Amino acid sequence: MRTANHVTGFLNFLSFLLSIPVIGGAIWLSSRAANTDCLKFLQWPLIIIGASLMLVSLAGFAGACYRNTVLMYFYLWAMFLIIGALIGLTIFAFAATGKGSGHPVLNRVYLEYRLRDFSGWLAGRVGDQNYWEQIGSCIRDSGVCTRMARSHETAEMFYLKKLTPIESGCCKPPTSCGYTYINDIFWAAGSGLTDSDPDCMRWSNDESQLCYGCDSCKAGVVATVKSSWTKVSVVNVVILIIFVLLYVVAYKAFRHNKKLDNDEAYGETRMQKAQPRG
Repeated sequence: MRTANHVTGFLNFLSFLLSIPVIGGAIWLSSRAANTDCLKFLQWPLIIIGASLMLVSLAGFAGACYRNTVLMYFYLWAMFLIIGALIGLTIFAFAATGKGSGHPVLNRVYLEYRLRDFSGWLAGRVGDQNYWEQIGSCIRDSGVCTRMARSHETAEMFYLKKLTPIESGCCKPPTSCGYTYINDIFWAAGSGLTDSDPDCMRWSNDESQLCYGCDSCKAGVVATVKSSWTKVSVVNVVILIIFVLLYVVAYKAFRHNKKLDNDEAYGETRMQKAQPRG
């Protein structure tokens, strides 16, 4: 009995520790949403799940230490629901990002991004003009393009830079438009535009405009968020596998404890019946 309780308590302690990476991933997404991705969605469900895991693990730990059957029942049912929620959220994160990635450009190290290359819920969400106004304003206020303007380099040096998806999509015109590089955020139209891409007309050398209204900028955000969500989801998959294993072992330990309790109660009853009446 004591060994089984120790096992259950130890498993709950591990569950408590594993909730920390879940909350850490949510905080990381939140920091990126404030400074880079500008898309606040996945972090709050993860924070709620992580906090719930912490509280439920503590309840299970207390239930194991004090042999409280009510707390152990609560722990097992709550963990079952939380694991289900984390599975659902992880599946959604993979499915919502859909397919799509940047495409290479001749004589350029950085990739360029087109919104039509992406699919899934995320691309539709970011592509919605009403929703994009908030995201585009966030990107502009983050100063990501303004920081690029501080560098002084030649066109050849710029073409060899590894730009982030947002820098590539929001801070410069698409290469296919035929603009001539002057500096990182100032491009000359030259003799005329060479592509029918609507983004060619949306580009502006005004630092408050640039390509914040371009589909390439939206695609850059989708690519960035997709990368962030995928990283967190991969970690969640690993944590989920460990949680399921811990849950199975904790359930078996709980069943073992319950069986021992029933055996003890049955033994006491037989002893009472076996005692001679005075």
